Amino acid sequence: MSSLKEKTASGLFWAAMNNGCMQILNAVVGIFLARLLLPTDYGLIGILTIFSAIATTLQESGFTSALTNKKHATDNDYNSVFWFCNILGILLYIILFFCAPLIADFFHQPRLILLSRVDFLCILLSAIGIVPQAYLYKNLMIKQTTLLRVSVLALSGVAGIIMAFNGMAYWSIVTQQLIYVGLQSLGKFFLIPWRPSFHINFKPVKEMFGFSSKILITNVIGQVSANILTVIFGRILPVRTVGNFTQANKWNGMASSTVSGMIAQVAQPVFSSIMEEQNRQLNVLRKMMRFTSYLAFPAMFGLAIIAPEFIILLISDKWADSIPILQILCISGAIAPLYLPLQNLIISHGRSDLFMWVSIAQIVIQCAIILAFAHYGILIMIAIYSIFYMIWIVVWQLPLKKIVGYTFSSLLQDTIPFMLSALISIGFAYIATITFHSLIIRLIIKIIIAAGIYYLIMRFAHAKIQKECLNYLFHRKRN
Repeated sequence: MSSLKEKTASGLFWAAMNNGCMQILNAVVGIFLARLLLPTDYGLIGILTIFSAIATTLQESGFTSALTNKKHATDNDYNSVFWFCNILGILLYIILFFCAPLIADFFHQPRLILLSRVDFLCILLSAIGIVPQAYLYKNLMIKQTTLLRVSVLALSGVAGIIMAFNGMAYWSIVTQQLIYVGLQSLGKFFLIPWRPSFHINFKPVKEMFGFSSKILITNVIGQVSANILTVIFGRILPVRTVGNFTQANKWNGMASSTVSGMIAQVAQPVFSSIMEEQNRQLNVLRKMMRFTSYLAFPAMFGLAIIAPEFIILLISDKWADSIPILQILCISGAIAPLYLPLQNLIISHGRSDLFMWVSIAQIVIQCAIILAFAHYGILIMIAIYSIFYMIWIVVWQLPLKKIVGYTFSSLLQDTIPFMLSALISIGFAYIATITFHSLIIRLIIKIIIAAGIYYLIMRFAHAKIQKECLNYLFHRKRN
C-alpha cells in the first residue's frame, strides 16, 4: 500500500511538472503567436480541429486503454497494435485528403483545401507514437514523458514564432503542430526498450477490440463534444468570431488540462493495479476527487476573474471579444478534470460499454441543447453548454455507487467545499480591486488576494489534502 501511495504521489508530481511546464511553454508560445497573428488565422485552424481530432482518435481505437488494462501485455500485443494504428492512419489521411474540397465548401472557405491537406499530415505522424505512448502510460514513465514533451514543445514553438514573425499567418500554427507531433512521436521510441517488428499478427488486436471498440466510440463522441461548438460556429458565424472562440477555448483548455492531465496520467494505471480491492479503490477515488477539486476550482475561477487583464495585457486588446467567452468557459473548465477519476474507475472495471453509453447520451443531449439556443448568440450557447457540463457529472457518479459505493453525498463532500472556498476567494479579490485602474496592478493584486485567502481557508478548515500536498513537496526538497 505504501509503495502504491508513493508511486502515485511520484506520478502526480511528475504529471504536475509535465503539465505545468507544458502549459507555461504553451502560454509563452501562445502569447507570441496571438500578438503576431489575427483571429481569422486561429479561426481557420480551429475549424479543422474536429477532423484531426476524430481521425487521431479513430487510429488509436482505444488500444492505449486496452493495453494498460491488460495485466501482461506482450511484444506481440504491442506490435499488432502498432501496425494496425499506422495502416489505419494512412487510410484516414487518404480519405481526408480527397474530402478537403468538401470541407472547404461546407465552411465557405476555399483556403481550407490546401491548408487541411497539410494540417492532416499530423495524423500520419501521431500514429507512429501511439504504441510508445501506451507503453509509457502503462509503466507510469511520466518523468521521461515530461522531459520529451517540454523539449519538443520548445523547439516547435520557436519554429512557429519565427514563421509568424515572417508573415506566414496560419501556416505558422500548422508548422508548429507538425513539428511537435512528429518529434514527439519519434522521441518516444528512444524512451522505451520495445521496437516494432515485421512479424505482423493482428490476432491480439481482434482480442482487445471488444474492449477497445467501446473506448473508441466514447473517445470519438468526446472529440465531437469538445469541438461541436467550433463546427457550429464555423458554419453560422464569421471566421473572426470563430477565432475569438478558439483563442478563449485554448486558454481555458490549457488551464483545465494542467489539472486534468495530472489525473489522466495516473488514474487508470493506479485503479487497475488495485482492481480486486473495492474499499481501497473507493478511498483512492475520493482522494483523487478532493485533490482535483482542490486545484481545479481555484485555478479556473481564478482565470475567469483575471481574464480581462490577462487577455489585454498579454495578447492585446484585439482579442477583447474573447474575454466573456473565456469567463463562461471556465465553468466547464473547472468541472472537466473531475470527470476523469470517475471515468477511469469505470474503465478499470472493464465497463467500457457503460462508459460508451453515458458518453453517447451526453453528446446527444448536449448537441440538442446547443442547437436549440443557436439563435441566441455565441455567449448564450456557451453558457448553456457550460451549465449542462456541470450538471452531467452526477450522471457519471451514479454507476459508481453500485460499483464501489461512491454516493452523491460523497461527491458533494469531495467537491463543494473547494468550490465554495474558491468562490469566496475570488469574490474578495474582485471587490478589493474594483477601484484599481492599472491593469497590471489589478492582475497581480487579484492573484495574491485570491491565492492567499484560498490558502488560509484551507488551513483553518484543516484540509487534509493541502497538508499532504505541502508535506510531499517539502519532503522532496529535503531529499
